Amino acid sequence: MTATPAPSVEASQPAECAPESAEHAPQTPQPAHPPRPAAAARAATEPPAVEPPATEPADAPASAAALHTAVNAWFETHARDLPWRRPEAGPWGVMVSEFMLQQTPVNRVLPVYEQWLARWPRPADLAAEPPGEAVRAWGRLGYPRRALRLHAAASAIRERHLGDVPREHAQLLALPGVGEYTAAAVASFAYGQRHPVLDTNVRRVFARAVTGKEYPPNATTAAERRLARSLLPADQATAARWAAATMELGALVCTARSPECGRCPIAERCAWKLAGSPAYEGPPRRGQTYAGTDRQVRGKLLAVLREATSPVPQAELDRVWHEPVQRARALDGLVADGLVEPLAGGVYRLPQT
Repeated sequence: MTATPAPSVEASQPAECAPESAEHAPQTPQPAHPPRPAAAARAATEPPAVEPPATEPADAPASAAALHTAVNAWFETHARDLPWRRPEAGPWGVMVSEFMLQQTPVNRVLPVYEQWLARWPRPADLAAEPPGEAVRAWGRLGYPRRALRLHAAASAIRERHLGDVPREHAQLLALPGVGEYTAAAVASFAYGQRHPVLDTNVRRVFARAVTGKEYPPNATTAAERRLARSLLPADQATAARWAAATMELGALVCTARSPECGRCPIAERCAWKLAGSPAYEGPPRRGQTYAGTDRQVRGKLLAVLREATSPVPQAELDRVWHEPVQRARALDGLVADGLVEPLAGGVYRLPQT
């Protein structure tokens, strides 16, 4: 299971687009027995989920079954023991992890995730607090609008679904802050359903193994979605396992910069490797910068507000960045995004409503 697609500087996975993240970010593998899927632990007590028709798509690659077998077997041995993969995480734990893992590596998410679930073990617990507390608890994970979105999703779950994360994909997709990727990931990883789950790691695995390209396009395409559906195993449990396994393969082995083809369970079937690992010829792949950007200034301003126990005067915020025009622009952006609340008298605080 996961973990683990940017419309703006604070947006998340393909707003969903996933980065090298938890399943969305490479990390040195830890030898461990593969965790028992959370969905399996609940299977005896929960009604079966509605799944898409269990038929192999007509355009499925002939070798799809061989890929499923090899990758899922690899996952059985190499899956990391991550807290959101354990049965006790439940659907809410899976959802929290998916929000946090967007554009953020596993090692940064782990401590915040543990603290978050200890404080807010159910959606209603988070919804009962002001949104500013979610921003405060988000700490230095980055892209803090994810915290507001997760708070909004928790509020909707409390109001619409009696406090339980919904099972149905369409209901998940209707939650605020939940897009195509997150809805599929939660349905698959929390409830063991059959959905194509496309983060950056999975897209890269498919690009190399099936289409023979070193990297996928910069944004998810209709062709990639068709390919993902065609590769989806017909059996629901196998499909859920495949979603987690391909994500893990991309995070640990088929990485962006240094793929370890010698460790790959499907190297002998990989179209890119068989073609001689041709170099990428698409549009330039630009990495995100941080130092000196408005995003850095926003982070510094938020850090002051997170640490404050009372509203902060403008003069205190002015000290965090030397350039007044950029500082003002960053603060205005935080206010516009709902991350900072201005009060009378020129003071600011995290949002309370």
